[in-house]
Amino acid sequence: MMKRLAQIAPPTAAHAAVAAAAPLAPWGDDVKRILCVRTDNLGDVLMTTPALHALRAASPDRHLTLLTSPAGEAIAPFLADVDDVIRYDAPWTRNRPPRSHPADLAMRALLEERQFDAAVIFTVYSQNPLPAATMCYLAGIHRRLARCRENPYALLNDWVRETEPEHGTQHEVERQLTLVAAVGAQAVDSRMRMQLRDIDRKTLAAALARRGIDPAVPFAVIHPGASAESRRYPAERFGDAAARLVRQTGMNMLVTGSASEAPLARTLIEAAGPSVRTFMHDLTDAFELGAFSALIERAMVVISNNSGPVHIASALGAPVVDLYALTNPQHGPWKTPHRVLFNDVECRWCYRSVCPQGHHACLRGIPPIEVANAALELIAETKPSTGSPSIANRIATHTE
Repeated sequence: MMKRLAQIAPPTAAHAAVAAAAPLAPWGDDVKRILCVRTDNLGDVLMTTPALHALRAASPDRHLTLLTSPAGEAIAPFLADVDDVIRYDAPWTRNRPPRSHPADLAMRALLEERQFDAAVIFTVYSQNPLPAATMCYLAGIHRRLARCRENPYALLNDWVRETEPEHGTQHEVERQLTLVAAVGAQAVDSRMRMQLRDIDRKTLAAALARRGIDPAVPFAVIHPGASAESRRYPAERFGDAAARLVRQTGMNMLVTGSASEAPLARTLIEAAGPSVRTFMHDLTDAFELGAFSALIERAMVVISNNSGPVHIASALGAPVVDLYALTNPQHGPWKTPHRVLFNDVECRWCYRSVCPQGHHACLRGIPPIEVANAALELIAETKPSTGSPSIANRIATHTE
């Protein structure tokens, strides 16, 4: 019933790497100040970090400014390749409340004042780069790079022709890497990047201590939320999987989420049952981003819907079980130990925030025992010595 994501995803690599509209000249050492436009979510910005690193490494003394959303601004302090950040609630990104245009004119003026040498507009294939390209054109940024389906004429002078999804779909990391490679920024290391600070780890330790959670006891992080309803595995099934893991390992289960996701956490913990209640800890709305990321870094395994925690785990090299709704094939875990679980359905790649069929079969078809087993396999593969002989022995016995 369940398959690896790669077995049913659209073709990648060779199919997607159709030539640009015309060969592009590499950006030279004169391109020093680069505006990187990524006005999406936190995970989208993280999946762009290998491309940002490639841009930075291609020439000495480059300065990268990230033009991003409020969510992207939150992750910027953890990105070593980003020198500066400009927050912009771009009207072309999502449905926004009506507003007057002076804010957008002020942004154009700010970009002109900064005197950027070039701009890279990072998008997914369902997004049109031309609104951002127009902003950069009007701001006098002379080099403007993006993928575009239609002829952009003067709005893009470095144009890579959009070929997705008709000729295959790349992972989001690959998509952005091949974009910057078109102007000579070749990646030596394509890992996602996030740099934690000592204060983040210290804040985490203090937060766990306040809640009476023994840091010496291994733990799993379980994140039952996601911004779109169509990407949420049922909280009750998360609870069933958590209970199985507790009974088989004795690990703590730390349930995370935003304040609005607290009801999901309560449902999960109730579903786990009274026999494992002392191992279940509700940590919704407990951390700022830095401490939350430090929690993921320390986890034996992260179990999550395909949402921000999966991408943080990828950036930190943490093992992750990804409950992957078949809404979008581009955003799975990247270069970290992982298991991607889903139930294949004919309506895959619907790109909907709410299941159009109403059955959520791509997620509801995953039995909780498969989730628990995937987590146990990852722990056995990545952390055979857990610091607790009893837990290590239990995991080894279960996976033999």
